[in-house]
Amino acid sequence: MSTNTDVQRIFSGSAWEPKVGYCRAVRAGQHIYVSGCAPVKDGKVVGEGDAEAQAARCIEIIEGALKELGADLSHVVRTRLYCVDAVRDWEAIGRAHARAFGAHPPATALVQVRLIEPEMLVEIEADAYVPE
Repeated sequence: MSTNTDVQRIFSGSAWEPKVGYCRAVRAGQHIYVSGCAPVKDGKVVGEGDAEAQAARCIEIIEGALKELGADLSHVVRTRLYCVDAVRDWEAIGRAHARAFGAHPPATALVQVRLIEPEMLVEIEADAYVPE
């Protein structure tokens, strides 16, 4: 744990956090970094087979973390979208992303990867900036 009082950490309660040594999000001054959010609720993958629903769930988790740290989605300046099939799912993921960020679009990247659970189609992380 950091003793720096300018750094706040919040945790989701996920079993992965202590195993891997990370937290849901960190606020360092005006900057907030939200770890990759998977489409999980109550320990179960949601929206099986539906990339848009899964992306929306990831963004919902991001929004909750930001709120805990005194920010909202309008403060997001960069997102990273990780998906298992970019050709098939980019439009569905993009729709969810545009709904959440269309009024204040961040810089972003969409990268095809392999995720930890086969039911997961997408994972999203975000960086935010909160002006003083």
